Amino acid sequence: MKGQNKLFFAIIFALILGVVLGGIVHTTYPDSKEEFAQNIKLLGTVFIRLIQMIIAPLVFSTLVVGIAKMGDIKMVGRVGTKAMLWFISASLVSLLIGLVLVNWLEPGHVTKLPIQDAASASEIVSSSKGFTMEDFVKHIIPKSLFEAFATNEVLQIVIFSVMFGIALSAMGEEYTKPVIKGLDIIAHAILKMVGYIMWVAPLGVFGAISAVVATNGFTIFKVYAIYLRDFFFALGVLWVVLLLVGYMILGNRLFDLLRRIKEPLLIAFSTTSSEAVFPKLVEELERFGCNNRIVSFILPLGYSFNLDGSMMYMTFASIFIAQIYGIDMPLGQQIIMLLVLMLTSKGIAGVPRASLVIIVAACGMFDIPVEGIALILPIDHFCDMGRSMTNVLGNALATSAVSKWEGQLES
Repeated sequence: MKGQNKLFFAIIFALILGVVLGGIVHTTYPDSKEEFAQNIKLLGTVFIRLIQMIIAPLVFSTLVVGIAKMGDIKMVGRVGTKAMLWFISASLVSLLIGLVLVNWLEPGHVTKLPIQDAASASEIVSSSKGFTMEDFVKHIIPKSLFEAFATNEVLQIVIFSVMFGIALSAMGEEYTKPVIKGLDIIAHAILKMVGYIMWVAPLGVFGAISAVVATNGFTIFKVYAIYLRDFFFALGVLWVVLLLVGYMILGNRLFDLLRRIKEPLLIAFSTTSSEAVFPKLVEELERFGCNNRIVSFILPLGYSFNLDGSMMYMTFASIFIAQIYGIDMPLGQQIIMLLVLMLTSKGIAGVPRASLVIIVAACGMFDIPVEGIALILPIDHFCDMGRSMTNVLGNALATSAVSKWEGQLES
């Protein structure tokens, strides 16, 4: 744990240093802040690309080996069913918490923001479109494994890996043993690489935070104080619910889990990327005692279907925009919106800034001005920090809970 603590404190130090340096640049050298942000952000880009480089081979190798070693197809179906029940329940609870709290706190009625046009959000508005079953199917089923690898489409890689793993398990050990052993070695080699790459994390955190503070400064927090306060309060409520459920299932081992995942949580918060901690989360959950076959099966699914922080933000932000424009949405309409968001979010996982794209699509469907997305864009990075951190917590709890239900959680 000594090495882990060193990395944790290095990330904390990088986070503080990034805030300080970004603040100095914003106040002292305002003319150079854009150029500075563009250059310093490269440190964060390097770290995230290093992580993205190993996600596809890690998901493929661990998932195929896990399913092939399971041998029992009924177990695959049982574990998958339990995981999906958790994902759907957690998503509905997250959306409902966002809906209830945004109606109770009414940040859109209190926050005084100037109505803007959609120019600043044109890219997001243009990339959003209505939900269709065709889009959903295309997003889930890969046209080519190599295309899925090249674009890091985790869900598509999962679909292929599950089918390939089941096929291997049905062929008999005589044929498949060399293949499984080879993929097992690849998975362990990639996890070894994770240990090296994670020491780049402090530089990535430093670059990401410096860039955003240098660009926006601290005054943005005054303008959006109420919105941020209410959103992070709602996130806090969601955390309490998730941790209570986690404690009911894991007991005192929940605190051990939180100690294990403190680095992934911090990195996700600092870099606004839950994807950046995927390999580290795999490693820590296995060290916590989760069965490696269950981890390799559930965690990739969770990254597509179990984004609790993002789900809560969708209802919160959508109703907030409606409140800003003075649009009164009846309860029935809000519940329909909740169900629409539930469906559309499952078909767009992996899209850059997916939460905002889904919010724009939902606003268009319910006659809320789509240009309202421009109102929350300036502060979205800071909201994304909380969303990403919550997504990581939700997936860690889901994997641990299913491992416990399967009797596969070791001490």
